Amino acid sequence: MIVAGATIVVLVSCGGGRDRAAQRPEAGASDSISPQPPNPNPQSRVIIVLGTSLTAGLGLDPDQAYPAVLQRKLDSLKLPWRAVNAGVSGETSAGALRRLDWLLRDSPAILVVETGANDMLRGVDLNSTRANLEAIVRRTRAADPGVTIVLAGMEAAPNLGPRYAAQFRALYRDLAARARLALIPFLLEGVGGVDSLNQADGIHPTAAGDRIVADNVWRVLEPILRRADERTHGRTGHQGRGP
Repeated sequence: MIVAGATIVVLVSCGGGRDRAAQRPEAGASDSISPQPPNPNPQSRVIIVLGTSLTAGLGLDPDQAYPAVLQRKLDSLKLPWRAVNAGVSGETSAGALRRLDWLLRDSPAILVVETGANDMLRGVDLNSTRANLEAIVRRTRAADPGVTIVLAGMEAAPNLGPRYAAQFRALYRDLAARARLALIPFLLEGVGGVDSLNQADGIHPTAAGDRIVADNVWRVLEPILRRADERTHGRTGHQGRGP
């Protein structure tokens, strides 16, 4: 596994990026944000990607962020799915939990959860992060037991020491095992710490880096889509694989 190295040290705590329309405003600010655009294909099912600036695509054009790359993969295979970018720069797991009910109004069939790195950077107790992630799972399943949850694993900053790094990594893996979640072992695999695949800040992936991140997500997501396709249509699976 490739550890993100210095990339994670100052990861997604940086705010000020272009947050997508899927973000949930704070209480009292509900009129300050545009609603989600209408679904161009009413027959399509929804994948919500709940995340930080890594998901929002800080420093990139919106169509270069990895959720948009995933959408192009879906479109190239003519799969009736819509990937919604619900990334917010600088957000902690507590913030993700606060936005969840608002996002679930879009009735997703799949929820990809990418959060926790900002907790690590801010020194939030791991038990609190774990509790927030568990609450995201419980609340999602209470809203719709049929939602498939995909958890994106993350690595801790190496300067926090090997013990903390092991505990942080285990947080994601243990939750995925106990709650039977699909797990992306490390969202930034192959990108974290690679200068040529990160922007000048050394933090956020370039467009080329986000294409690799999309591949990391797709490896876990594609079998889920295939099984959903089989359940819905009674087929043995769609033809072909993503680019």
